[in-house]
Amino acid sequence: MHKQIFRRRTLVRAASFLLAAFVVVGGLALQARARAEAYRLYLENGYRHAFAELSANLNELDVALQKGIYATSPSMLGVLCTQIYGKAMSAQMALGELPYSNVELEQTAAFLAKAGDYAAALSRSASVTGVCSDEQREALRGLSAGASDLSARVAGLQSDLMGGAVTLEDLEAAEARLSAAEGSGHTLADSSYQTVESDFPELPSLIYDGPFSEHIAGRTPAMLEGREDVTQDEARLAAARFLDLKPELFTLVSAGSGRLPTYSFSAMVDGGELYVEVTRRGGLVVELLHSRPVESAALSREEAVAAAAAFLTSRGYPNMTESYFIDQGNVLTINFAAQQGEVLCYPDLVKVSVALDNGRVVGFESEGYLMNHTLRDLPRSPVSLGKAQAALSPELDILSHRLALIPTGGEYEVLTHEFKCQSADGRHVLVYINAQTGQEEKILILLEDESGTLVI
Repeated sequence: MHKQIFRRRTLVRAASFLLAAFVVVGGLALQARARAEAYRLYLENGYRHAFAELSANLNELDVALQKGIYATSPSMLGVLCTQIYGKAMSAQMALGELPYSNVELEQTAAFLAKAGDYAAALSRSASVTGVCSDEQREALRGLSAGASDLSARVAGLQSDLMGGAVTLEDLEAAEARLSAAEGSGHTLADSSYQTVESDFPELPSLIYDGPFSEHIAGRTPAMLEGREDVTQDEARLAAARFLDLKPELFTLVSAGSGRLPTYSFSAMVDGGELYVEVTRRGGLVVELLHSRPVESAALSREEAVAAAAAFLTSRGYPNMTESYFIDQGNVLTINFAAQQGEVLCYPDLVKVSVALDNGRVVGFESEGYLMNHTLRDLPRSPVSLGKAQAALSPELDILSHRLALIPTGGEYEVLTHEFKCQSADGRHVLVYINAQTGQEEKILILLEDESGTLVI
């Protein structure tokens, strides 16, 4: 009898504990579900806000572009160009907050970058010429038409969002849809974003001194002019010779096209994968990257710079001068520019990365050099050193000076007096004074720490 009573009490107690456990687990599940729902709503509200910001900035960009068409004074055009640039950048920031918009709104992102850069270039041009040419007004009119069309599409989608007709995906939904599309080999599945870019408006051909100019995009790299195309085997041999390795180590990865068509090769060397790109015209190495880990540093920075300079000289890059470097995980990356006489030519840029454990080159990039290097007919500077110094801010103390050729961002180059200066708080600043006009051309700030120097 007592055993039966004890057994019943045990069963009741066990059932009570089990019921309590179910209640606790159920409560935790409800809490987790509530948190997940709150997080989902938070993300969705963030995406809605970003989309609203994109819509508002596109509308204001269109208005500023329309006003720019009718501006006749340099001051007003400068103000409007500043507004155009600011609205384009703000729209890009809003665009960047939408999940996978960089893939699905690629044309919109490119349009915003072009409009902003063109406005900045137009502002600089107007400050010199004082007028806006007929061609520039036509470009503004074309950009305005594109902005107006995009603004209307985005506003329509925003109205549908507010009405609940469509929804913006969260990050997981976008990622799952894109992964499914990639796995199937088909184009991207439909999304709310893609309605914006259907029948994307035709944009004007922009001809100006900037990276989005049509004539810049089609420019032949200076170092490749007059050279013959190489075969795949010749490119493999060029990669091997560049690194003192055997050609049979290299396997073709891809044969790219575009502004600088290349053959890409990979090889397993020294415990890491080596990736090399060789131009299809001329067979010149444009990039290499070695993934092997560099665990320690046995070389000083001075020894690494000397090793990089010797490597460049032996590979046909003479008269290169190092400027700034940065140490990243026992790998020193040094920026070199070509020296012509007393002028440092910054457009002719080469980056070399040296492993500090054994001094071998584990990174190389020469696109700037291949695109721009040539023997230049450099103008004489009518602006004396003294006159250039007079254009500097009294807040700065001069540490060093040299002549430097700097890029404008487009096709042209400017001969300048480069002054490395120091401010009252110890910050280092680079100031470039135009050697033809005596006006400030560019100001850069040096961010320096124990790892190296970053120029902004």
